[in-house]
Amino acid sequence: MKRTRPSRRTRAEERTDAAVTARPDRPPTPGEAQAADERPLDPDVAASAEAMYRRGADEPGEGRVP
Repeated sequence: MKRTRPSRRTRAEERTDAAVTARPDRPPTPGEAQAADERPLDPDVAASAEAMYRRGADEPGEGRVP
């Protein structure tokens, strides 16, 4: 594969793109928020999330793969 050197315009666009933060396009409606609060949690999903939190809490540094 031939290596190329990005242009100044490409570098500028990459910097602009990197500065954008992710956010929702709109907040939830009151009905959506209420429906989410009323929905019961799946016990298997909750247990999996708890296991991931515990495993991640003991990892030194960032991005370490066990």
